[in-house]
Amino acid sequence: MIEGGFDDYVEALREMVNIDCGSFTPAGVNRIADLCEKRFAAAGFEVDRRSHHAPPDDEQLGDLVVGSLRGTGSTRLLLIGHMDTVFPEGTAAERPFRIEDHRAFGPGVVDMKSGLLAGFVALETLKEAGFDRFGRITYVCNPDEEIGSPFSKPVIRELARVSDACFVLEGGRENGNLVSARKGVADVVIDIAGKAAHAGVNPDRGRSAVVEGAHKVLALHGLSGRWPGVTVNTGAIAGGTRANVVAEHCRLHVDVRSPQEETFEAALKEVARIGEEVTVEGVRSTVEVREAHHPFQKTEATARLVRMAQEIASELGFEVADQATGGASDGNTAAAEGVPTLDGLGPIGGDPHGPDEWLDLTSVVPRVSMLAALVIGVCES
Repeated sequence: MIEGGFDDYVEALREMVNIDCGSFTPAGVNRIADLCEKRFAAAGFEVDRRSHHAPPDDEQLGDLVVGSLRGTGSTRLLLIGHMDTVFPEGTAAERPFRIEDHRAFGPGVVDMKSGLLAGFVALETLKEAGFDRFGRITYVCNPDEEIGSPFSKPVIRELARVSDACFVLEGGRENGNLVSARKGVADVVIDIAGKAAHAGVNPDRGRSAVVEGAHKVLALHGLSGRWPGVTVNTGAIAGGTRANVVAEHCRLHVDVRSPQEETFEAALKEVARIGEEVTVEGVRSTVEVREAHHPFQKTEATARLVRMAQEIASELGFEVADQATGGASDGNTAAAEGVPTLDGLGPIGGDPHGPDEWLDLTSVVPRVSMLAALVIGVCES
């Protein structure tokens, strides 16, 4: 079915890519959710669709869709794919799905509509072949991964705790590698409150939040490299109102990443210390960790999954390796719960989050075949 269904896969992918479904475009995300729910129902999965109920001041998100299938075995397998992209409304109309040679282009084509769809095709193929030697297969279709999964993370965490293995269907790296480790990532917001004053008449009466912010930025960036692989980046600064006013407010958005749990916690502790301590007399500062993915570290159990994938790939006529990456995914959440996790199992592509995002169409059949065989291998091992 996998090879014979390639054309159907491409048309289904075209439909998905041509739907605007940025994280904060809930109507578009729900159109993808409709497609996922329809495929689950057609394959005999139980479907749990949950709506996001946001507080009045928060952004509305799309629905979470979870499909579950019971089998005759004992292994509990969790699959995760996300339905949202980083792109605003109108992007699909500006650059719709297209194919040039063996590559497909379009918003979200590799991050991660191709992987999301690959999960369905692999499971549908196994169902059609009569494979049922698993205890339970659960497939989570996530509406908010690109913003840190604030809605779906508790559900993923809960399901991971009762699973024996987890496959994350993010796209394979450009070189075809799987992902066996990811850095932990935290989004930290530092708010600084000073005192406004006339910058020319009585600047001494002011307390500049922007000056305090400048001190903090230099100190924060000094943390990068203090521990192996740790990076700290102040990616956005907002402060002040105009040049002739001593700035009363300043806000820093800080990205903190680390490959190890111990150094992740140490870096966050230092970021908090820098954020809370003040250099400019009279200002006040608060620190908030808004979203955090703990490090996804490669364990021996994950290494066994990698070796199984390599053996399967060899039987299918290609080679595959694994690597660590600096970006986070829902694999971080699953791995943090102690479940053996393998990521990057989707088809191969590159340039995600940008206008040149691409998918290697020749990788679809091999990667979906590998994924299907991995499901069998894990459930029978």
